[in-house]
Amino acid sequence: MIYAANFKTNHTRKSTQLYVEEMQEKLRAKNSEDSVYIFPPSTALDSYEGNFTLGTQNAYPAQNGAYTGEIGLEQLDEFGIKTILIGHSERREILKETQEMVAQKFAFFKEQDFEIIYCIGEPLNIREKGLESVMQYLLAQFDGIDIEYENLIIAYEPIWAIGTGRSATVEEISTTHRALKKALHDKPLLYGGSVKPANI
Repeated sequence: MIYAANFKTNHTRKSTQLYVEEMQEKLRAKNSEDSVYIFPPSTALDSYEGNFTLGTQNAYPAQNGAYTGEIGLEQLDEFGIKTILIGHSERREILKETQEMVAQKFAFFKEQDFEIIYCIGEPLNIREKGLESVMQYLLAQFDGIDIEYENLIIAYEPIWAIGTGRSATVEEISTTHRALKKALHDKPLLYGGSVKPANI
């Protein structure tokens, strides 16, 4: 199984270190072969050691340059980071990242052999129209994306269930995942959005 934690704009360098230490204790005690990823804010990136993968929530598709407020490949290389989130709905909705920009990032980091967790999701008004509308909306988010890329993991995160406290049911998740698996040639799939024991 794959587990991923996106810290968003939460945690400091100190609290991230404490999180990593506690997580490591739990992973050692569990002694499982699950894949675990954490995505702290860029100010908390470091060369952590453990049985997990450290990734970046975002990066600009360039080695370096005049991109105020961004981090590039050069900064990620310093920490040995080779995993990135791309396409998260908060970047699409709040920061107005277009599909063109998302695809540009994907192409750049694919070229760098990054492991990419690619995020897709639908708003509530689309969900209420039924599965066919949901799938049309989700698949449109693969415009310019190479779904055959071998280091690709898909994260399905319904927008209406992210940070709202309203969770998708197991049936809703399972039905959408089955349709996505069929359309995307059995790529690894994650679910995110108000995750709790009842919908794992």
